[in-house]
Amino acid sequence: MIAHLRGQILSKTPNSVILDCNGVGYELAISVTTFTELGNEGTEAKLHVHTHVREDALALFGFAELTEKRLFEKLLTISGIGPKLAITVLSGISADRLVGAIRAGDHATLTKIPGIGKKTAERVVLELKDKLDDMAGIAPAQPSAPSLGAAADDVLSALVNLGYPRPIAQKAVETAAKDPTVASDFEKLFRAAMSAVR
Repeated sequence: MIAHLRGQILSKTPNSVILDCNGVGYELAISVTTFTELGNEGTEAKLHVHTHVREDALALFGFAELTEKRLFEKLLTISGIGPKLAITVLSGISADRLVGAIRAGDHATLTKIPGIGKKTAERVVLELKDKLDDMAGIAPAQPSAPSLGAAADDVLSALVNLGYPRPIAQKAVETAAKDPTVASDFEKLFRAAMSAVR
């Protein structure tokens, strides 16, 4: 079972990276959060790894932070959440906001994550609410940054899903939301944020 890899980044995209470890190239699925923490191609990277084995495939999932890997593995214990959806969840929301939403029973925040419907959100809260005490260093309940409103949260999620790194998308949304004429309108705010991100 592969648990950790260190090697040179051969290539990376917002959802995968190929690491050259002593001449062997390992392809790992990654979250957007991990993507933003990786260096440029040609630099060294260290990733915590979850090895997912099925009858017909062996897939590797890489994480810059051990906390993110542990949260990923907790999500896998929930019926209806496989590794692809779990990595999508971690791309759609930061680990501390996810833990905060689960602890607070915040279904509204969870259902904004792509692939998470009302029933899945309820299952996540029900099954994980009391199992996150060991997530050291993650603040309970409060989101990591103040919300700029529903429209801004939706625009941020849309930009992240389009492949923009979360910090860059967050800054673009915050910049665009300073204009009160677009702040509460999804389409106007999305266009303004797209202009700001370029």
